[in-house]
Amino acid sequence: QVQLVESGGGLVQAGGSLRLSCAASGLTFSSYVMGWFRHTPGKEREFVAAIWWSGGSTYYADSVKGRFTISGDNTKNTVYLQMNSLKPEDTAVYYCTAAYASRPVSYIKRTADYWGQGTQVTVSS
Repeated sequence: QVQLVESGGGLVQAGGSLRLSCAASGLTFSSYVMGWFRHTPGKEREFVAAIWWSGGSTYYADSVKGRFTISGDNTKNTVYLQMNSLKPEDTAVYYCTAAYASRPVSYIKRTADYWGQGTQVTVSS
C-alpha cells in the first residue's frame, strides 16, 4: 500500500523560505515520478514540480521556476520541496504525489496515481 506523508508546512512571511518533506512508503522510487501539487480554495489544483528518479530530470511550473527546487533521497524514501522567495500567491495546501514512471508528461502535469493528505503553506504579505 502506497503512503505519502507530507510535513514542513507552516506560516512564513513573504520573501521567506520553507522546505516541505514527503515520506513515501510502499513504493520503489525508481518506478515512479514523484511530484508536488498545490490547491487553493476557489482555484483549480495546480502542478508545482516533479522529479524522475531514473535520470534525475526535474520539471517545474513556470510560476515557481527559479524559486522552488524538488529533490529526493532514495535512501530515506523522502522527497523534498525547497521553497524560496515565497509570495502570498504561493499560499495553498501542498500535496505530495506519485505517478507511475511510464506516464507521459501531460499526465504528470495534470494528475497523479497517489496523493498525500496535504500540508498547509501560508505566506503573509
